[in-house]
Amino acid sequence: MFPVPTSYFLTRGVGVHRDQLTAFELALREADIEQQNLVTVSSILPPECVEITREAGVATLRPGEITFCVMARTETNEPGRRIHSSIGLARPSDAKMYGYISEHHGYGMTGEQSGDYAEDLAASMLASTLGIEFDPDAAWDERKKVYQTSHLIFGSTSITAAAIGDDSGRWTCAIAAAVFRFTERR
Repeated sequence: MFPVPTSYFLTRGVGVHRDQLTAFELALREADIEQQNLVTVSSILPPECVEITREAGVATLRPGEITFCVMARTETNEPGRRIHSSIGLARPSDAKMYGYISEHHGYGMTGEQSGDYAEDLAASMLASTLGIEFDPDAAWDERKKVYQTSHLIFGSTSITAAAIGDDSGRWTCAIAAAVFRFTERR
């Protein structure tokens, strides 16, 4: 049985290269997680899991370690094509309850649009779990106000890597990740 993560950090990166796999590697390098054996997992932020800085999280990584993360990844070799990869996160006010992490990736959105969308996804999943009534067709800003006034959601955030496809047709890769860490609970 695997332990439950106690902390996480957010990171992102963009890589460009003639080979698709190398572009991905370069994006991982920019995100500072290239030395890990990454295992992607789904969307639950464990109870009492705290955010740490990227620098603090990276300092705990060991080369070759099996590292769990929620990752968004988009690639293109089409010149001028807009790509985006975002992680959204929503935490409940009650630290003993779980939160949500969403991944959103694709083409055509700006980084800001992608980040807002990912944050909205995570907050909407948490809100529905908490029984907060909201109009799913309302604009994100309107729903965010409903979530904040409920006092059941502590906060939400996002991180995004966005890029424009390389002019010469080389592969461009954008990644964003929430990387889980494990420490002993006291």
